[in-house]
Amino acid sequence: MQYRNSNSGQDFPTPTTTAPLRLVVADDNPVIRAGLTALLCDRADTTVVAEAADGREAYEAALLHRPDVILLDVRMPGVDGISALPHLVRLAPVMMLTYSHETETVQEALRLGAGGYLVHGEFTTEQLVRAVRDVREGRPHVTPGAAKALLSHLQASAPAHMVPELPAPLGKIPPQNLSQLQSCVGQSFRSRFQLSSREAEIMDLIASGMTNQQIAATCFISEKTVKNHINRIFAKLHSTSRSQAAAKWLGVA
Repeated sequence: MQYRNSNSGQDFPTPTTTAPLRLVVADDNPVIRAGLTALLCDRADTTVVAEAADGREAYEAALLHRPDVILLDVRMPGVDGISALPHLVRLAPVMMLTYSHETETVQEALRLGAGGYLVHGEFTTEQLVRAVRDVREGRPHVTPGAAKALLSHLQASAPAHMVPELPAPLGKIPPQNLSQLQSCVGQSFRSRFQLSSREAEIMDLIASGMTNQQIAATCFISEKTVKNHINRIFAKLHSTSRSQAAAKWLGVA
């Protein structure tokens, strides 16, 4: 159908509306599923046609709805994401959307056909939608945590003659134990602030440089809720600014 421009007399094609991307969200955490669904259904360019709590439900939903992209968690009870992945990629492009960023997991997911790998806490809503479109078009997309895991694997598997000799480990502590010790020290240091698990998560995002809007999108909460958390965090850290709180949280103040 065409319409006529009364001023110029020229005919133009009738504007068409691009259909939203149809998505299946698979995650065993009902809060995460609901949050993702709310975010993606509240947009004109994306919609969630089905939710799934494990890999089997994701496969059944994909068979029924034939989505444009499947958002898939790694760790789920029953059939997990990695086990379901080879079956799901035959039905639609799959993007891993998870908290898991272990090197072996990232490598295995991409080897089995995942078109992207996003780690929660490393993207905004806009970045998520852009990544979904990239995966739909066959363009790989990974967030920094996943990319770092892949880089670590490549460096570890490099030929011995290409790896410079490293100094001996501190004392007699094996490297893996040293890493665990550093992690425990960090947790012990931060425990004195007595932040809740949600407050600690938000404080990590503040320290990474995220804005309130980005934190809200990442945690699937409102900006008002983010501000309330930040007020409590500042009180516990005896801080009056984000930079001061981040410095204390990172142990540099």
